[in-house]
Amino acid sequence: MADARRGFLLGVAAYAMWGAFPLYWPLLEPSGPVEILAHRIVWSLVIMAVLVVVMRRRSQLRDVLRSRRTTLLLVVAAVTITSNWGTYIYGVVNDRVVETSLGYFINPLVTVLMGVLVLGERLRPLQWWALGLGFLAVVVLSIDYGRPPVIALVLAFSFGTYGLAKKSADVGAVESLTFETAVIAPFAVVWLLWLSSAGEARFTDEGVGHVALLVTSGLVTAVPLLCFGAAATRVSMTTLGLLQYLAPMIQFVLGITVVGEHMPPGRWAGFVLVWVALAVFTVEALQHRRRSLALAAEASAV
Repeated sequence: MADARRGFLLGVAAYAMWGAFPLYWPLLEPSGPVEILAHRIVWSLVIMAVLVVVMRRRSQLRDVLRSRRTTLLLVVAAVTITSNWGTYIYGVVNDRVVETSLGYFINPLVTVLMGVLVLGERLRPLQWWALGLGFLAVVVLSIDYGRPPVIALVLAFSFGTYGLAKKSADVGAVESLTFETAVIAPFAVVWLLWLSSAGEARFTDEGVGHVALLVTSGLVTAVPLLCFGAAATRVSMTTLGLLQYLAPMIQFVLGITVVGEHMPPGRWAGFVLVWVALAVFTVEALQHRRRSLALAAEASAV
């Protein structure tokens, strides 16, 4: 019981930190989104490399390199998580926090859709209803914005693809993120060197505090991931599935309060549709799990 409680608190901590990201990334200005992304990749690699040594995961990391299939899947993961990070940072520093939260609200629905399209999974009737409501929400929001919610869609599909690649690779969180950042880090370093040579880098131009904030982007990336990894081994997938809504809800609240983003009626309508879709999706998943457990119990009793 104590272990489960600790896992729950670690899960809350992970999603709360992810939810608070809109407060952190604007602190790194006047560095631009791409420079911030490059620093995040480089310093994340430094942190993850230290963790690999401290946690004695070097042999597991070498195992990743021995499998061509795993390596290719993690390269896909590296590309998609980089696009996800970059899009999120761009959205936050340009005061589009509400739209970034939408991306993570619709991510569970996108993940289910990808399971159908890529893995050939079959959906139950209420899952189709949830997907239909999610699609309708995107249409309503596109009308309200006067354009498709591109940032939200990129975040949802990139993270969905990332999750699919990670699930297929079946590699531990520490070694997988170490490999992913190592794949992208050379490009990030080249970009930072180019910015420096062009006189456009802001790494050392804004004082020691700015340097410290950019360097800590590695910790900001690693700590929630470690909390999540520790939670995942202690609580059920149902609990994790419910906790995942905590981060976008915090982001949404920050967007309309701290950032002060305008929410016209059409936008509220779109978000309400998303929340109804998620409610249908979550309730159906919980009921299906209870039925499955009950059937398993009956089978074992016989």
